Amino acid sequence: MSCVVGIDLGSTTTKALVLDEHGHILGRGITNSRSNYDLAAAVARTEAFITARFGMVHEKAEALGVAGDVGWLRRAFVLEQLLHQLRHLEQLMLQEVAAGAPARLQGTFRDTLQEICRRIAGEEEARLKKPQLLRSDFFRDAAGSAFMRLAEELADPAGVTFDMLIGVYDKCIIRVENEPLDLDFRNHIGSALRRIGSGPALAAAVDAAVAYDLTPVATVGTGYGRARLPFPKEQIRSEILCHGLGAHSMFGGTRTVLDIGGQDTKAIQVDENGIVTSFQMNDRCAAGCGRYLGYIADEMNLGLHELGPLAEQSRKCVKINSTCTVFAGAELRERLSLGEKREDILAGLHRAIILRAMSLLARSGGVADEFTFTGGVAKNPAAVRALRELVQENYGQRTLNISEDSIYTGALGAAIFAHRVAA
Repeated sequence: MSCVVGIDLGSTTTKALVLDEHGHILGRGITNSRSNYDLAAAVARTEAFITARFGMVHEKAEALGVAGDVGWLRRAFVLEQLLHQLRHLEQLMLQEVAAGAPARLQGTFRDTLQEICRRIAGEEEARLKKPQLLRSDFFRDAAGSAFMRLAEELADPAGVTFDMLIGVYDKCIIRVENEPLDLDFRNHIGSALRRIGSGPALAAAVDAAVAYDLTPVATVGTGYGRARLPFPKEQIRSEILCHGLGAHSMFGGTRTVLDIGGQDTKAIQVDENGIVTSFQMNDRCAAGCGRYLGYIADEMNLGLHELGPLAEQSRKCVKINSTCTVFAGAELRERLSLGEKREDILAGLHRAIILRAMSLLARSGGVADEFTFTGGVAKNPAAVRALRELVQENYGQRTLNISEDSIYTGALGAAIFAHRVAA
């Protein structure tokens, strides 16, 4: 089957999306953006083709009456990927210890690292048997939070200290993220099948998906790092065009698009064909974008995905004077010292972020009906609530569209451009 690929290389995440020859979505992939943009694009693309393969597995399994097992298989596959990366991380950390740790501590250092990795692997394997919980999709986040917790537990202030353990982890996790790993569908699906003890019907569905030929005939890239994508310039499109077209493709009535990404915010007006008629972007400052929220999460020792749900528990909204990333920590600590609750501070932070976005929307031409919210921040319930309230206050009733796959909007627009090239 011929297919096309769209890649959106953002400042914090890189997304890829695969369309079939009829323009239908086959698969999506996402990964952390890295200093190695070529690798980020390759990993996201690989993940998109993996989800495409799982779509084929589901289709075949449905015909064989075992579609209910595909979700279980997908979780087992993700676990195999994580364990593969964990083994690589452990190997690199042990090499680092052998090369640089004091001789008298090497044995203990090595044993402690191996014990931490063994426990992380055990926790992840146990997680597979429990209901799925909301958490980050990225290996660094999943492994990092567990590593810090276990390092604190196993560290010895008189020997291998917490700082020593975290130091070797920080050095090696960067290498894990920047070295290509064999995470393709074929490399781990057999282990995932064995892990869940699959029957012959599901194995047959997997064999059919493995054998199926997917041939990419065109690729278009976009995003914050698009200039670094390994494509000819004729295969590059601007973020504005891709987000406008992608949002219009998701919701045909879209006339206004707001995208809040990691590094920038875009307010876009489109016509009935998804063609951009006007737009506004924030300046180079990341204030009010995903990186700002990431910084706040770090300051509060929370996962980024925890900010919105915590802010939703607020009973009052603390006024925030600045959304400057540089001063965010200072204002946050000041508010906490004055006795303000974390959830109330976060509610104020989310409102301040959306107020900045509303200014861009006003300058781009306002909020028309229908209005589509895209980007990673569209997954944040507190940001969505603040947006609904402020749009209602300023423009009255509007239809607000938010897709479950809003973070892939730019990649979808790029893939549609690629589909047009291939047609």
